[in-house]
This record gives sequence, structure tokens and C-alpha cells, in this order.
Amino acid sequence: MSLGLGSAALGSLLANASPHEASAASEHFVSRGVIHPLHLVPKVKRVIFLCMAGGPSHLESFDPKPKLTELDGKPMPETFTKGQPIAQLQGQRLVCLGPLAKFRQHGESGQHISTFFPHIGSIADDICIVRSLHTDQINHDPAHTVMNTGTSISGRPSMGSWVVYGLGAETESLPGFVVLTSVGGRNPQPIATRQWSAGFLPGRLQGIPFHSAGDAVHYLNSPRGVTRDQQREVVDSIGRLNKIGNQILQDPEVETRISQYELAFRMQMSVPELLDFADEPQHVLEMYGTQGADGTFAANCLLARRLAERGVRFIHLYHRGWDHHNDLVKYMDICSGLCDQASAALIKDLKQRNMFDDTLVIWGGEFGRTPMAQTNKGGAGRDHHMRAFSMWLAGGGIRGGYTHGATDELGYNAVQDVVHVNDLHATMLHLLGIDHLRLTFRYQGRDFRLTDVGGRVVKEVLA
Repeated sequence: MSLGLGSAALGSLLANASPHEASAASEHFVSRGVIHPLHLVPKVKRVIFLCMAGGPSHLESFDPKPKLTELDGKPMPETFTKGQPIAQLQGQRLVCLGPLAKFRQHGESGQHISTFFPHIGSIADDICIVRSLHTDQINHDPAHTVMNTGTSISGRPSMGSWVVYGLGAETESLPGFVVLTSVGGRNPQPIATRQWSAGFLPGRLQGIPFHSAGDAVHYLNSPRGVTRDQQREVVDSIGRLNKIGNQILQDPEVETRISQYELAFRMQMSVPELLDFADEPQHVLEMYGTQGADGTFAANCLLARRLAERGVRFIHLYHRGWDHHNDLVKYMDICSGLCDQASAALIKDLKQRNMFDDTLVIWGGEFGRTPMAQTNKGGAGRDHHMRAFSMWLAGGGIRGGYTHGATDELGYNAVQDVVHVNDLHATMLHLLGIDHLRLTFRYQGRDFRLTDVGGRVVKEVLA
């Protein structure tokens, strides 16, 4: 009854308000998260997720394997692979491929990072490397679905949508969840838009793709000859018509539509300023390795920092190019050349702007690569691998200069302090002040959550 009376009271207020006031009240109502108060003391306010789409090799990045060097060119021991799912090497003769990069120790912590990533090596004391991740799926799209939604079942809400659902938005002039993509490397990995879908959560919570070159959002600008006042009248009129229609339909997605028209109107002012890098000092542009909003991963990292400054809650960057089935050294050089410097620059920039302590940065792909060679095209590469891979985390609440977990001597299985993707999500929510078991949404007769039926907070990686 209290909920019903509250809704009736809100409806009465909206009915008596001007169109602009009604839209603003509606936006304020829907932009709040569902968790009041937070379950835990939050360590961070926002997340920047740097996704290396395609699955970078852990064996050439953060997980050195001297034993694999010894076995280079020799048959892969069957004890590792018998009965195990293999993507493209199924039925073929399996041969060990030694690491194709050298590893060096960096920082006071002495973390082992390959020579493909010298800039990330420079922030070794700020990051926590997790070597013992594993996932449920061995091919790209379903593995991305697990990484983004906590399950391989399509149609579930993405992690960014869950975060905004729980915490709400910190800005009214930009979306709470923004997606940026860049390409470069081997076979740009396709990324379906459902990877940032709100699923069965309210549609306003879905990720909004921004283009970092040209118009950030299609059709955002007013048509030629239409003034801002005229645009305001259009938005108000559409809002009024939607509210009249919703008196009959009682569809929550109508409220979403009203709020999104208002958001789009405000974005006409905020987005051009966001993408104008003219206020960035030259030394900052050089630190990232970009001269402006040119669509590169470097530009997207700088744009991510600008979005974070303006209150965007969840920022998801995809760099499509890490699917290295062949010519691994060639393509690792390309991908690391495009992503290494900017990834480190983002951490350094957040630190110098006093934003590092309330931001969580996550870096990694949807899975790892096999210790076995794949040479069907060009030089040596590696197949998909779901049983072990590496990622790193940095920012507020994270134990910097620490390496967590381990794989076996060939990097095939995660064997020590094993971390599932659901555990990664639980830890992320924990840092945001959310108990992952209590952030739920009832749909089709059951309570769903981001961590599905699993998940535990990896307390060892916490500061």
C-alpha cells in the first residue's frame, strides 16, 4: 500500500507540474539506485573496465612459465589435455609452445611483466595481477557474455547495468554507463551490442556506445535551423504525450523513454564539450599517446578519464584485436603498441588528479590462450583457453604490487587461489559498497543477480 500511495503521490505531483519540471522530477526519481543505504562502506565510486577483446595470452603478458620453455616443440603431456574442451586444436597433434616474450621484474614489488608491456611495468606497484582466473566458455561471444553478465545465457543484464541499477547515476548530463570501442591487431573481434544490454532491467540502464571520433552519438545534434528553444518545446511536448499515454499503458519503459529524451537534450550541450580535448595540456596528450578524439584506444582512455570526472559510473572500453591464433609476436606488438602506454597513462593520470583512490580499473580479456602451438596460418599462435588466464586490477581498495593466484607449470590450469569470473564481479561490487548476494531483481518468478548462483569476494586482493 505504501508503494502504491507513493506512486500515486508522484503521479499527482507530475500531473500538476510543468512539462519541464515533470520530466526533471521523473529523471530524479529514476536516476536513484535501489540500494539505500549501501550495504558496505564503499572504496570506489566508479569502474573503468579495459577489455582486451579476443583474449590476450597470459603466457606472453603476466604469467612466465620456464617449464614451458623447456618443453618447447615437444608433445603436450596428455595428462593436461585429455578429455578437456579445446577450440580449434581439437583432434590435432598438440605441441608445446614456449613463451614468445621475455619477462622482467618491475617496481619495488618485483612483479613479473613481459617485455610486450613496458609501460604497464612502470605501474607494477599500483596494480594487482590475478593469474588464476578461469571462465565457463571457450569461444569468444559466449565468453564475453560470461564476463559481462556473469552467465553464458544470453539476455541477462550486463555488469554496467547492474552497477547503475544498484547505485544510480552521479550525473544528469551524461549516461551512467558508457561504452567505447577501438580496433587494431588481428581479426577485429566482433562485439554484440547485447554485451552492454540492460536485459530485463529497466532500459534506461543499458550502456550507451560513444564514438570517439566525429559525432559521439548518432542523431544527437538538432537538425539545421532548429534552435535550442524549439528543441526544448519538442522534448516537452513528447514528454507530455508519453505521460498521457502511460496513464492507460502503465508501462515503466514509458518513463524510461521520457527520461532518455531529457538526457539526450542535456547531452546536446555536454557531449561536444566532453569530446573537445583542447583543454588538455600537451604533456597529458603525449602521456596517453594521442592528439585528440581520433578513435584510438589511447584517445578512449583519455575520454574515459574525462567521463569519470563528469560523474559517469561505469565506463567500458573494448579494444578489438587480441585473437592471436597465428603470428602472435607480430600481433602482440601491434596490440600492446596500441594499448600498453595508454593503459598505464590512465592509472598515472587518475593518480595525479586524486581520482585513483575512488576508481576501480580492471584490465583483461574474456579468456586466455593455450600453452600449445597453433600454426595453421602464418607464424606461431595460440588457441582459445578458458581454464587459466590473467587480469589486473588497480585503484581504491586494491592491493597494489601484489600477484594473486597461480597456474600449473605449463599455464594450463589455474591451481592456486582460483578465481572465477563471478568472483571478480563479487569483488567489484564489494568495492562499490554492494553485497553481491543482496543486489537482486525478480524476473519470471525468481531473483536474479550479477553473480548468478556463485561468486565470492576475493579478499586477498583487497588493500
